[in-house]
Amino acid sequence: QVRLVESGGGLVQAGDSLRISCAPTDRTFRNYGMGWFRQAPGKEREFVAGISWSASRIRYGHSVEGRFTISRDDAKNTVYLQMNNLKPEDTAVYYCARGAKFSPDVSSDRDYDTWGQGTQVTVSS
Repeated sequence: QVRLVESGGGLVQAGDSLRISCAPTDRTFRNYGMGWFRQAPGKEREFVAGISWSASRIRYGHSVEGRFTISRDDAKNTVYLQMNNLKPEDTAVYYCARGAKFSPDVSSDRDYDTWGQGTQVTVSS
């Protein structure tokens, strides 16, 4: 059973940047779309960003578009989320997710079937 291991969360100030990473424990990373979601206390899980297995399709949630960038490095078996100009409302647990094999769909939580444990990102004002 593959696991997704997130890292890089922490406490930052508003306006700062932070990069979080996710690495699956198997070596089939390049065959799957990957995504990031987040959930703040008392709120529903929210789509943040997704990248298809070929990196030909990239999607962002409305609240992060223009500030966040998702990327993947197949050689390092890792997907990244670069977060710039962070705001207090970005505070949440960020979850990495893996999509269906060779699927181009990366925009909805129904496109993913494997989830990480999450990493906390806290943005102070």
